[in-house]
Amino acid sequence: MKLARYGAAGRERPTVLDGAGRLRDLSGLVADVDGASLSDGLIERLKGVDLSTLPLVDEGERLGPCVGRVGKIVAVGLNYAEHAREGGRDIPQEPLLFMKATSSISGPDDPIVLPRGSEKTDWEVELAVVIGRTARYVEEDAALGHVAGYALFNDLSERDHQLNRGGQWTKGKGHDSFGPLGPWLVTADELGDPGDIDLWLEVDGERHQAANTSDMIFCVARLVSYISTYMTLDPGDVIITGTPSGVGNGIRPEPKFLRAGQTVRLGGTRLGIQTHTVVAEGGVA
Repeated sequence: MKLARYGAAGRERPTVLDGAGRLRDLSGLVADVDGASLSDGLIERLKGVDLSTLPLVDEGERLGPCVGRVGKIVAVGLNYAEHAREGGRDIPQEPLLFMKATSSISGPDDPIVLPRGSEKTDWEVELAVVIGRTARYVEEDAALGHVAGYALFNDLSERDHQLNRGGQWTKGKGHDSFGPLGPWLVTADELGDPGDIDLWLEVDGERHQAANTSDMIFCVARLVSYISTYMTLDPGDVIITGTPSGVGNGIRPEPKFLRAGQTVRLGGTRLGIQTHTVVAEGGVA
């Protein structure tokens, strides 16, 4: 099952894809696709619904982030060995964690807005894990039972802010529009093995990232279990699992970064595709 949210930013409504790939409005059944509805058994309840009886969503409607009211985004750094190497960093012995601002979340086709004065905004395609059941001190062999589904995520990063402005990575990760999420929340049963998902990203048609989640150092079950020993994971929380090699900052001999007017596309197996126009602060392409 693929769940989504559509409509103007801040006023999104819940929707689901039917068997023909058409969006059906869920507003008569649930208020939103969020932690509250996921913990209340939304996915199981929808399995008993004839989706063809639900109202169709008009074509051309904006798709918003596929999960609403996200409580927290827990990010995993350097979870692909080649990405660690391209940045000149040691391969982590334990998952490297940081937090990303929920205010960075945007829709799968919304513009990427370059922060004021930005010269080094970079791309990072990632698999996102959406929690469906509270996880606290969860054993690894039970961890996937706490996952509602998966989504595509672009962990956009302003490298100068991230690496050269002191402190942790937060400054480069939390800008508005730096967390496109979706288009779909793909339920765990439909996605299948999260350890065998192809991910890719291209800028102006040039492919920079192409990898499989089997290359992750720490698998999804390990991450959910590990993170749950340091904080409670609540329904609707999002874990972003790291990016493969091919980021702009790793390009040699000269790194490449995003500029206004460029187009970024990214996708993953069964996860759908995001397409973004890069604009300067104020919305100028």
